[in-house]
Amino acid sequence: MSEHHYFKFTNSVLLAPLLAVLSIWTVYWLELRLGTNFNDYGVYPQSLSGLRGIVLSPFIHGSLEHLYNNTIPLAVLTAALFYFYRKNALRILLLGILISGSITWAIGRPSYHIGASGLIYVLVSFIFFKGIFTKYYRLIALSLIVVFVYGSMLWYIFPVKEGISWEGHLGGFLTGLLLAFFVKTKLPEHKKFAWEHPDYNEDEDPFLQHFDEEGNFIEEPLEEIAPEESKLHITYHFKKDNSD
Repeated sequence: MSEHHYFKFTNSVLLAPLLAVLSIWTVYWLELRLGTNFNDYGVYPQSLSGLRGIVLSPFIHGSLEHLYNNTIPLAVLTAALFYFYRKNALRILLLGILISGSITWAIGRPSYHIGASGLIYVLVSFIFFKGIFTKYYRLIALSLIVVFVYGSMLWYIFPVKEGISWEGHLGGFLTGLLLAFFVKTKLPEHKKFAWEHPDYNEDEDPFLQHFDEEGNFIEEPLEEIAPEESKLHITYHFKKDNSD
């Protein structure tokens, strides 16, 4: 697969982030419309009822500020995932939600854990580590961009601030690392130059034939133009005037 076909802009690059953002905003709108909140549907660790939050919690947010803070990173990272890893993008999203939610359920404090931030940490972690593991220059560049933009998020996998589910962030970070390690991605074929092929013979290379054994350029004399070929021939056609 060539690089052009591997990194290809498709409809999913626009639709996936649009659907992700629309889903979390729709749930928040329903809460306002119904005059209630869905916090009880979040992850509640070590309880059977809290298991439903593994799937539902990424769509639930406690405030407009909470929702807004997650909207842009979710859209940007989802678009990057579907552009650079479109073959595995949907699987990464689904497994990311399930595994990170399960980790939160297992290690979290007795409280409702809600929000898409756990999934955002999955995406940041996966995109960063996968680019490093592949050693492919474009994906490494993407990893560096992610670190530059979202590197400060690393602090929030630790309990540094009250009211933030660091357990969800840690679960997302670990999930992204695991997925980056275990999910295989087929990279585009490396374009090889003529001299990289095993059957390459430098004696038959037309470019190298312009150089001698010491690497000096060999100037070829210009071919002399034959005198008869250099003359300009002009042919006149006369038309007889029959007006008389």
